[in-house]
Amino acid sequence: QILSRGKTDSASSRNATSGGTGSGLGVSRQARKAPAPATLEDFIIKRDYTGARAFLEYANEDEDEETSAQAAKHRQVDQWIAFCNFHLGDYQQALGQYKTIQQSSSDDPDGKVDLNLAVCMFYLGLYEEAQQLMTNAADNPLKQRLLFHLAHKLGNDEEWSLLLEELQNSASLEQQLSLASMHYMRAHYQEAIDVYKRVLVDNKDYMAINVYLALCFYKLDYYDMSQEVLDVYLGQHGDSTTAINLKACNRFRLFNGRVAEQEIKNIADNGTFGADLLRHNLVVFRNGEGALRILPGLLNIIPEARLNLAIYYLKQGDVQEAHALMKELQPTSPHEYILKGVVHAALGQQLGSKEHIKTAQQNLHLVGSSATECDTIPGRQSMASAFFLYEQFEEVLVYMNSIRSYFVNDDVFNYNFAQAKCATGYYKEAEELLIQITDMDIKNQHTFCMVLAKCHIHCGHPELAWNVFITRDTNAEAFILLQLIANECYKCEEFWVAVKAFDMLEKLDPSPENWEGKRGACAGVLFALSTKAHKGRPGGGISEVIGILRDSSNSQAEAMIKTIRKHISCFK
Repeated sequence: QILSRGKTDSASSRNATSGGTGSGLGVSRQARKAPAPATLEDFIIKRDYTGARAFLEYANEDEDEETSAQAAKHRQVDQWIAFCNFHLGDYQQALGQYKTIQQSSSDDPDGKVDLNLAVCMFYLGLYEEAQQLMTNAADNPLKQRLLFHLAHKLGNDEEWSLLLEELQNSASLEQQLSLASMHYMRAHYQEAIDVYKRVLVDNKDYMAINVYLALCFYKLDYYDMSQEVLDVYLGQHGDSTTAINLKACNRFRLFNGRVAEQEIKNIADNGTFGADLLRHNLVVFRNGEGALRILPGLLNIIPEARLNLAIYYLKQGDVQEAHALMKELQPTSPHEYILKGVVHAALGQQLGSKEHIKTAQQNLHLVGSSATECDTIPGRQSMASAFFLYEQFEEVLVYMNSIRSYFVNDDVFNYNFAQAKCATGYYKEAEELLIQITDMDIKNQHTFCMVLAKCHIHCGHPELAWNVFITRDTNAEAFILLQLIANECYKCEEFWVAVKAFDMLEKLDPSPENWEGKRGACAGVLFALSTKAHKGRPGGGISEVIGILRDSSNSQAEAMIKTIRKHISCFK
């Protein structure tokens, strides 16, 4: 029952005194009628819950004396105010009001207040508390739907299966929609689409079902199709927060975060229904800006908040925090398996843990080999990542080549693609991919420098590899890079750069191995000079080799210099 209460206009229209024959003034005043006062029902039908709440608060104040009948009316008005707050997305306020109503009167024979309390708790993520109220809550279809969703949230599979069967056998529209929403939450999007389409056949005027269909298409990565279905609803309800939010998400996927933000920035701070979701999505659209301020408070309200906060920590390099968020999560959807795999891969590499790497392989391989995901872009990315961790790089190339056209300008994709190319000997292609990368965070990574230097050497550009080294800070990683340059140049007969690299290594670590490498590289340079080879020769000729040997502290260096001078005519 909708409470309809409005003040009546006690002052009737007055007839004007006669102003002369034919003046028409009296008729005109009688013809004017005061507009009918707005009722609560008018506000509710228009979904103007702010207006409805103001109307009700005024109604509660418009009583001078408190009688038992008026007390009952106040209680009814308070329940409607709580109803409005709930639909405005202020679940905490609604919960407080229902608790006040419950405490002010023990008269709740049908258990509706308990049920409303439980619904508010559900929306606030207080699932255990909501479950405890179910015993005294009213037995009606809403209770059945709430129990169904609580069983899902609390992992009560036995009760969930029983309720699933009951809902599947129910002809009730509400129960069917609840069933479809469960399919959606369990990532069974096609099953949800089938239910929504069946419902829409017999209820074409239920326009909101188009929004639910659009959500399913969005989850299946059909963003254009999602927007097409969504526009049907927006054409009649252009002020819908849910629909506007979904349109923003489609634009985020089709364009970028800046375009998406334009759609929702005007409604994000209006205290409207779904305000938490809008704040969450603005963090995503702004590439993580405000993540630590907003997302922690939404972990038990919006499932994606946990995932996006973990992604934020990964981007900040805080792998341990990301793992702390994900370790208790039991994945139920492909993107959850993927994120858990990525977190374990990052942690495994950071700690050198084979156990974490194995967990990452399992999660990623599971997604990539599943029948529903194997031909999707995320599915093929997952399989490529799994083979990357298995170090089966030929297989990595098979999967990455199949989706390359979707990531032509993606630095992260090109970085991983280049590493696989380098590992399989396609150095020229790897070098081209690495040169395309513009992200400085990637270019400053030690692994990037190692792979780029190796590709330069194998493509006949050893001086470029040397330049990679001299632009790095002197540290343990630079020493490892120098070893790679020295050994790869030696293998590729780029002897002069090998000499410079081994010379630097000998100065940093005068071990026999580094001297032997330097001695062998010098011999290679002499061979290149004597045979007039196209590579491995210093620009300044034999004098540069003598200069490097003269600076060496090894006793064999002087003997080499004497031999070179004895046969110097051969090297000109």
